[in-house]
Amino acid sequence: MSTATEPRKSTARGKAPAGEKVADWADGRLGIYSLAKANMRKIFPDHWSFLLGEICLFSFIIVMLTGVYLTLFFVPSMGHVEYTGSFEPMQGVMMSEAYASTLDISFDVRGGLLVRQIHHWAALLFVVGIFMHMMRVFFTGAFRKPREINWLFGFLLLVLALFTGLTGYSLPDDLLSGVGIRFMEGAILAVPVVGTYIQMFLFGGEFPGYDIIPRFFVVHVLLLPGIMLGLVVAHLILIVYHKHTHYAGPGRTNDNVVGMPLLPVYMAKAGGFFFLVFGVITLIAATVTINPVWVLGPYRPDQISTNAQPDWYLGFSEGLVRMMPGWEWVIPGGYTLNFGLLVPLVVFPGLLTAIALYPFFESWVTKDPREHHIAERPRNNPTRTGFGMAWLTAFGVCMLAGGNDLWAVHFHLSINTITWFCRIGFFVLPVVAFFITRRICLGLQRRDAEKVLHGRESGIIKRLPHGEFVEVHEPLSQEQLYTLTAHEQHKPLELGPDTDKNGVRRPVNPLERVRARFSKAYFGEQAQISKPTREEYKEITEGHGDHH
Repeated sequence: MSTATEPRKSTARGKAPAGEKVADWADGRLGIYSLAKANMRKIFPDHWSFLLGEICLFSFIIVMLTGVYLTLFFVPSMGHVEYTGSFEPMQGVMMSEAYASTLDISFDVRGGLLVRQIHHWAALLFVVGIFMHMMRVFFTGAFRKPREINWLFGFLLLVLALFTGLTGYSLPDDLLSGVGIRFMEGAILAVPVVGTYIQMFLFGGEFPGYDIIPRFFVVHVLLLPGIMLGLVVAHLILIVYHKHTHYAGPGRTNDNVVGMPLLPVYMAKAGGFFFLVFGVITLIAATVTINPVWVLGPYRPDQISTNAQPDWYLGFSEGLVRMMPGWEWVIPGGYTLNFGLLVPLVVFPGLLTAIALYPFFESWVTKDPREHHIAERPRNNPTRTGFGMAWLTAFGVCMLAGGNDLWAVHFHLSINTITWFCRIGFFVLPVVAFFITRRICLGLQRRDAEKVLHGRESGIIKRLPHGEFVEVHEPLSQEQLYTLTAHEQHKPLELGPDTDKNGVRRPVNPLERVRARFSKAYFGEQAQISKPTREEYKEITEGHGDHH
């Protein structure tokens, strides 16, 4: 069957407007009309927690824009010059061109200091946003099929953001950033066999050399942002392709999306939120000083700044090093193994890799091949929530250890006591957090079940004819009942009988036994509270139970 295309209506003079001609020309070559028709009315759900992802995106845009401006004035060179700028305390001091150009940006370039501050604060907010966004995705199970690849994209963005931040705050070549580079060099040298080769390749010779700042500049400005931009685009494409998750509610299923169209509603709100994020970051940058490089002075290998602390997102790596005892082994041949740095180098990627691979682990445990587009409430999966809180607890202990000197000074505590507390707490507190979190989730499930069966406590006390005082419960609406009971409850995997019908012992794969144990930990009686059945609800609502 064919259809005839109607000619476009001409204007009063018989000619189409110039803009329409350009649009027709572009559509004939790019298919803009059909592309817009298919995607501009794309539906996106609405929930406050989804703003975390938008904060990441907007912060990334701000970082890119301000980074382009700073690149115009920054000189990525370690060649020594005498400072002759407008900052009088530094005049006549020998320093690298990188540090001198940073001072010029801060004091001589119009708006340079504000842009530097915006760039730094936006970068910090970007890492915070990724971290919080990934935690939202983790605790709600939004990483499940078909979004495992998108989870990995987000994880790679987090890792690349860490290294982009490391290379970024190292570029000014001030005393603090130089200490950070020195710390990194020590960690590289702790790698057995190849550590010295990596150090010589990266620094172009003995520390500090003359190549590290130019190389960090290329990595920070070209390599890492390019990869991150590609990952952001791929992440957004997969969100559109898979559709966004939404929370349980009436009319919301795994087969639809309830929300607002991309145009005009969602884009209008997103555009306003972008300027709101930009305004807040600018306000913070204009009022709160961060990384005042002129206070510390240029880097010199024979000096070190006290209170040297990395940006917060690398604080847990610092904490791992501070917690680890300074153990060394000298093996035959005179080779020294520095476990004080080598062990943290193994634990650091281990903590991150555990988060990256968790979706595949849970998929293996559940053996669930279905697609999931409904986000779970964290309380409805107590074991996963417990694992997440255990990881966050270990992260928090590392952060505490990373600032053990500051805690000791400001709270008048023993730094050795803090260090030993962190060493023990790193192994003990995550286990405690896991069980406490799971118990809290089970308690919240019981409360939800009570609400479904008996309604919400109204605060109204009623006296019965025989003198008993009871509280009146208000029944929940159908929407609230649906929301509290919409989640699925899996049954733990069963291995079946040990013997077959002939009495012969069945061979069971050891991995299947492990899977069954994990499945029981996730979905056994001790890990979830059964939802109220229709019969229980009917009995209560018809007045045969103890509902008042």
